[in-house]
Amino acid sequence: MSACDACLRRTALIGFLSTQVANRLGRPGQKGVILAMGDAELIGAVAGSAAGAAHRLLRDFAAGPARARLEDVGLHAVCRHEPAYPARLRDLVDQPAVIHSTLEPAGLSALVEGPVVAVVGSRRASAHGLEVARKIGRTLSAAGVTVVSGLAMGIDAAAHRGALESGGRTVAVLGCGADRAYPRINHALYRQVREAGAVVAELPPGAPPSRWTFPARNRIMAGLASVTVVVEAAERSGSLITATFAVELGRDVGAVPGRVTSREAAGSNALLHAGAGVWRGGEDILDAVLGAGNWDRAAVERVPAEAGLDQDQRRVLRAIEDGESIGAVAEAAGLSAGALRGALGKLELIGLVRRDGLGRYERALAR
Repeated sequence: MSACDACLRRTALIGFLSTQVANRLGRPGQKGVILAMGDAELIGAVAGSAAGAAHRLLRDFAAGPARARLEDVGLHAVCRHEPAYPARLRDLVDQPAVIHSTLEPAGLSALVEGPVVAVVGSRRASAHGLEVARKIGRTLSAAGVTVVSGLAMGIDAAAHRGALESGGRTVAVLGCGADRAYPRINHALYRQVREAGAVVAELPPGAPPSRWTFPARNRIMAGLASVTVVVEAAERSGSLITATFAVELGRDVGAVPGRVTSREAAGSNALLHAGAGVWRGGEDILDAVLGAGNWDRAAVERVPAEAGLDQDQRRVLRAIEDGESIGAVAEAAGLSAGALRGALGKLELIGLVRRDGLGRYERALAR
């Protein structure tokens, strides 16, 4: 099972014209139109002085080397003419000709054919937003729901990490070739998602990211998902583009309420004001996706809330469980005062510790 020659040629053309596509997509009224054009129409619309080279690419394209390249980097390709092509993507007017994936087509199809939730949000998220996104990813994955996001810094990465902590049902959609981690700082996370879930992309292997590829990948995230949830997004966040695509597809969109004074949450709060679903966490999202009471609460509760803690936070939690004072906690954990405050703040935020009437910390049941 593999992408056909014509679709591989189309993908090569999109990659070749990437810069010209970016310039044209920046013009009013062009979004959602360019990538739906046929090959000749696309060349005529965007190629300019590169038109001759683009036509030669179509004329001389050989599918054999393209398939060999995929094999070299460990990727699979499925095109829109194949039964294993992700069914929800067929609703896009500009559906990608090819989906490149680290997972073979049948496995990818199984991963995205059931309930899928896109979790998106700000790259510069607050600590609270990151924790909420991580817990949402953890809860959804534990309940058998696939989490889709974009591997970006902030909310995207947190959602992927949460999903990995409780089963790994997660898909990262990239705005470059699926064989390269972007951003590079998330290389370790890329490897984890690749091993436990799937990394997918529209562009061929080796293709670099470009200005237009991020809104283009957002349409794929919205297309794969039955539901999109926005966690802490600013007014001009790319996450709102994903939400817009989801609305245009007739898919459910919701957001997590944020502080009304927070710039990071202004966009997601605006979605709520416009009528998006109010989802306080993973449980609300599961109710929306699977129906109230139609998901395995026991499976969700079996995932340890401390799964996402780092080593210092675990040490502090163990010391508090042993009934130690704050001074003894710091000494037992070998932490500075600042590090101790940070660990305690995280543990209190996610509901693993609380303060009693005298201000002493004690173990609590996670929310």
